[in-house]
Amino acid sequence: MTPKTIIVYHRAEKRSKCSVEPLRQTGEYIFWRYPKRGTESLDGYVRLGIGGKQLSSEDHDRGLVLLDGSWRWAAKMEKSYSDLPVRSLGPWQTAYPRQSRVFEDPAEGLATIEALYAALCQMGRRDDDLLKTYHWGNEFLARNRELLERFKRTQYETMSSGALSE
Repeated sequence: MTPKTIIVYHRAEKRSKCSVEPLRQTGEYIFWRYPKRGTESLDGYVRLGIGGKQLSSEDHDRGLVLLDGSWRWAAKMEKSYSDLPVRSLGPWQTAYPRQSRVFEDPAEGLATIEALYAALCQMGRRDDDLLKTYHWGNEFLARNRELLERFKRTQYETMSSGALSE
């Protein structure tokens, strides 16, 4: 069984503006309030971040940790999870309309729900239900149509080759 995804959210962030807040109701995800850690073991987990090896179907059975906060907070939060291997995303395009007047967001920055969706796609665990409550979900899918097709083909090929080798 695949470990549940852990979403670590910064205590200073407004939960009402959090794109992954609706996932709390599903019971499919674990939420930790930074700086506290839950009781779950992080053995076999990777942390989504910038600059690591790209997530792929090789990570299918690994757990995933997402840091949820502004870029300023996330950079500080990373230090507490530096023991986890970092994995990055491909060239996904956000649909979230950013308007920070204080900090410049990285070009590869995504809303947390977009990053979770993208990560699961790359891991071969695509879940289209994730974007149901995300206001910019359809726009995100449209902007990333080619990338989604590529990961869909890769997932199919991985599943087919696994079935053939059994």
